[in-house]
This record gives sequence, C-alpha cells and structure tokens, in this order.
Amino acid sequence: MAKVHRTPDSRFADVPDYPFDPRYHILKDGLRLHYVDEGPRDATPVLMMHGEPSWSFLYRKMIGPTVNAGYRVLAPDLIGFGKSDKPTSKSEFSYAGHVAWMREWFEAMGLNNVVLACQDWGSLLGLRLVAAMPDKFSAVVLSNGGLPAGQEPPPAFAKWRTFAKMSPIFPIGGIIQKATTSELSDAEVAAYNAPYDTRGSKAAARIFPALVPLGENVAVPDQLKAWKALEQFDKPFTCCFSDKDPITRGGFATFQERVPGAKHDLHRTLKGGHFIQEDDPEGFVGAILDTAKMAGV
Repeated sequence: MAKVHRTPDSRFADVPDYPFDPRYHILKDGLRLHYVDEGPRDATPVLMMHGEPSWSFLYRKMIGPTVNAGYRVLAPDLIGFGKSDKPTSKSEFSYAGHVAWMREWFEAMGLNNVVLACQDWGSLLGLRLVAAMPDKFSAVVLSNGGLPAGQEPPPAFAKWRTFAKMSPIFPIGGIIQKATTSELSDAEVAAYNAPYDTRGSKAAARIFPALVPLGENVAVPDQLKAWKALEQFDKPFTCCFSDKDPITRGGFATFQERVPGAKHDLHRTLKGGHFIQEDDPEGFVGAILDTAKMAGV
C-alpha cells in the first residue's frame, strides 16, 4: 500500500448536526474504515451508502428519523472519503478494489436482512453487494444512481469527468453545493471540505469519475454479471430519483424494467438536485420506510 493519509480529528470538530459517535473497522490491508452505527443492534439494519465526493455527513438529516422509526442505521465512509483512511495515489483505487473493501466491512459487521439506501457511487458499490449477496438484503431504495455497464456517458457526466481530471482546483464543498437545489450554510460547505486537508487526500474524489464503467472500462464484465443477479432479485426495489438531476435523469426506467422486485407502485419522484439527501431528506426517508414495510421488516 502506498502512502495513506488520515485526516486529523480536529478537522471535524465544528461539523454541524452530526452528533454520531465515530466507529472504526480495520481492513485486512490495514486501512481504517469509519462508519456511523446508530439505533438498536437487534433492529433491522438500514445501510446508507454515500457517493462521490461526499461522505456520511450527507445522510445526517436522514439517520435520526430512520432510527426513530425503529431501525438500526449504518453509514460507512468509503475508503478515500470522510473519516476513513485515504490512500494518496490515484493508482491505489479501482472499482473492484472498492467493492472488496466494502464487502469485507459488510461481512465483518455480520449484517442480515439489510435495507440498502444508496445514491451516486453508493449505488455502484451497494448494488454490487446486493448482486453478490442477495440473501443478505431484504430491500433496496435507489436514488440518483445506477449500475452502468459500458453505456455512453451522458453529456453532463462527461463534463464532470473532465473537470475532475483536469481542473487545477477541486473544491469539494462547492461541488456539492452546485449539485443541490437548496442553499448550504457556510458550516455545511466546510463540513464537506473537512476530510480533505491535503492535496493528496482528494485522490479518491479525483479518480472516481474515471472509474465509472461508462464506455470501454475494465469493470464492464463484472457489471454485466451483477445485472444478471439483479434480474433475479425479487425483493422490494424502490426508485426515488429527483426531478432536477441532469446526470441520472430517467435512470430509474432500467431498474423498473429489469429488476423483478421493482414491479410495484412505490416508486416516486423527489424534489431536488443530485444530492437529494440535502434537498429532500424527508422524501428519501419516506421511501425507505415504505419499502421496508413492504418487505415486512
């Protein structure tokens, strides 16, 4: 493993509305993965998976209401993001490697009967876990994400991929703000910037757009295999995409057509931009609770 950066705890001292005790798991290669774990340990787990360039702070408005509804909520920070360790070389990151890290953590947690709530890269990773271990999941709630397998990138994503690769500056908090319809406070923007106190700490955030398997990509065969598994997934699968996300607009249609568990009428449109957890957290939580109820958990 190349050089790894660990963001100092002091960087998170002023993060607002994030009262969750930090929990850590050491992966077998020595990387420390941070996660939130709230609610009764014997309750049905809801796994909230963030994307790029966010971290579990993104779910701060959703964790409490879901716990209050009787669930256990887990929200990990992907390696390279949030309070998790951050390899500082882009070459240390791959799609397959991230799936392996998340599966290792998931299995170490001993989770069963899980309701997955995912968005952005949270869906690229979370849906791969569902495809690999469908017996561990009771339901899926997907917003503004997908499981691409070699399609041509939408124009908005192609621009984002170029920006991530070429821009001399990469203001994480500002990027999140531009992809929401609500106005973030200065403290919230600072919270999104908090994990990234060095240039190298942004390596994952910089490389992730290039890892999305749109067009020719080494991950496409694994994606096609995962889709075959999802085409057998008959437990509740709900799409709650937003009305103002140019990157994933219309992406729900493929899931509603191909996933047996998506043949129901719980799908809905949420109000907001790409990072819907900021713009319509209540709507996302409502979709989670309704889907969990349908699943009988």
